[in-house]
Amino acid sequence: MRAGRLDRTITIERVTTTVDDFGTPISGWATVATIRAQRIQATTEEFMRSFGASTETAVIFRIRHMDGLTLADRVKEGSAVFDLKEIKELGRREGLELRTVATGG
Repeated sequence: MRAGRLDRTITIERVTTTVDDFGTPISGWATVATIRAQRIQATTEEFMRSFGASTETAVIFRIRHMDGLTLADRVKEGSAVFDLKEIKELGRREGLELRTVATGG
């Protein structure tokens, strides 16, 4: 993986749960890593849903290999937030392709 193509900075976040002073669990997002990435594709695809057609923005990021990522994590690029839909290994622990869909925030 060529370093010159990793021209974006993204943040990988994971949901965490903490307990406040009153014993109430509070969910939030914690940063797992801030890394360099290559943005491969940004398309709008139509998906048929039970409520009709909707559009989602699908984006693919390529990063260097990183252990421990799951589909429960999310990706942030600037103020844009993306849910992970698929994690594909590139080569033998060379890199990862993160297939994501944009969320409302």
